[in-house]
Amino acid sequence: MPKPLHTTKVSKQERADGKGALVAQFVNTMCRQTKDSIAGRSGEPLIMRDWQSDLVSDLFASVDGHRRHRRALIGVPRKNGKSALSAGIGLADLFVTGPDGGEVYSCAADRDQARIVFGMAKRMVELEPELTNIAKLYRDAIEVPSSGSVYRVLSAEAYTKEGLNPSMVLFDEVHAQPNDDLWNVMSLAGGARLEPLLVGITTAGVMTDNRGEPSLCHRLFDYGKQVASGEVDDATFFFRWWAAPDNADHRDEGVWKAANPSYGDIVAAADFDSTVRSTPENEFRTKRLNQWVTSKQAWLPVALWDALGVVDPPEPQARVVLGFDGSYSGDSTALVGCTIPDDGDLPVVWVERVWEKQPSDPDDWRVPVDEVMAVVADAMGKYRVAELACDPSLWRSELEQWEALYGEAVQRIPPTTARMAPACNRFYAAVADGMMTNDGNPTLARHLANAVTKVTPQGTTIVKDAKGSPRKIDAAIAAVIAHDRAMWQSKQAGMKPLMAWS
Repeated sequence: MPKPLHTTKVSKQERADGKGALVAQFVNTMCRQTKDSIAGRSGEPLIMRDWQSDLVSDLFASVDGHRRHRRALIGVPRKNGKSALSAGIGLADLFVTGPDGGEVYSCAADRDQARIVFGMAKRMVELEPELTNIAKLYRDAIEVPSSGSVYRVLSAEAYTKEGLNPSMVLFDEVHAQPNDDLWNVMSLAGGARLEPLLVGITTAGVMTDNRGEPSLCHRLFDYGKQVASGEVDDATFFFRWWAAPDNADHRDEGVWKAANPSYGDIVAAADFDSTVRSTPENEFRTKRLNQWVTSKQAWLPVALWDALGVVDPPEPQARVVLGFDGSYSGDSTALVGCTIPDDGDLPVVWVERVWEKQPSDPDDWRVPVDEVMAVVADAMGKYRVAELACDPSLWRSELEQWEALYGEAVQRIPPTTARMAPACNRFYAAVADGMMTNDGNPTLARHLANAVTKVTPQGTTIVKDAKGSPRKIDAAIAAVIAHDRAMWQSKQAGMKPLMAWS
């Protein structure tokens, strides 16, 4: 059983006096798998692994007849069964270990995330007749009328609700919290309880929040290390963190095993071998090795891009998507295309044109708008264009003109993290797996090399290395947009006609 990298100490007597064994018994006998996975089939008993039983025994340790811990931070890489464990702990507190009139909450940064653990808990109740007979199920609540206890789902958007008196809070993915508000509210709200417990179960994230300040989760992580080392005396804070050491080789299977307590069991070993080759290193270290990372790091290794096949740009009348990203001054503007693959062909990413200030240009250089409009018109007439996919941030009037000319072919692609993070991941995976070719354009290669990662709660996206940096990335963004929409169009092939615009 892999040992955690960091942990607070609990005595044998405190374990023996606690309710961890009762929690484990409840989970093993009353909770069931909610979906088919390598851990088991839906409806089968949810059997706790040794590391989970050990964790629960320490978490629910008791001193003088009461819970020792009031706050906890548990860190484990993704896919190790933390959501099912959280759901089982919450149900155990609701049905057997918590007080009468207890209030259990599943919390997260947003309602969809919060409902993951709660939805799993609700499904566990539905699958076990003994629990169904004594509970009432609602959309966002599970009630036990005989004890007056209730389990509810709560998100950061709703933290200002009055009257909360939690006996247990299960805080999912603490790293995604935009600030301290919900954590602090739930910590204070349980003050009237005899033995409240606030449990954060999370993967690592970035060290700083969007204001540049130390993030909530990383501050709790640092505090947990201080408690575990004896630097801070706080017996009420429980801390356990599975992760790889900072200097570990992220490609080493031994490192994967050491960081993931369910490696080869709940999480498939083959999955690591696949994702390590198609995931940016920063994201792999965060999600699969539970390591803290800085918010920015080089995105696409130059060697990966250089290893792709180089081909000519597509022939006229090829089925394509055009990606457009740009500015008027200072930065650059790019029109990059990607062919829509069919019949097993690889997509071709090519540069139609990039406008960028050169050293010999005057300081007041501006992107030549008329030239851009002419190049776009030429490309729309040359190819069968399914989409002209544009970042709408600056070129609003030009976008309106294009929409008037080309109708639904013009797609506005706001550069939000929720949209760009998965698009960046798909582009990276395609490059890493050799699933695209390109025209060998040196400007695109340079812009891709300039892009750095920004790890956010919504995923990893690409940005410039610093605000105002002269290292341009517009062609890289246009390429990501074009590739992502071309892959989408490939899946939709035959649903609508593709035509040339003249």
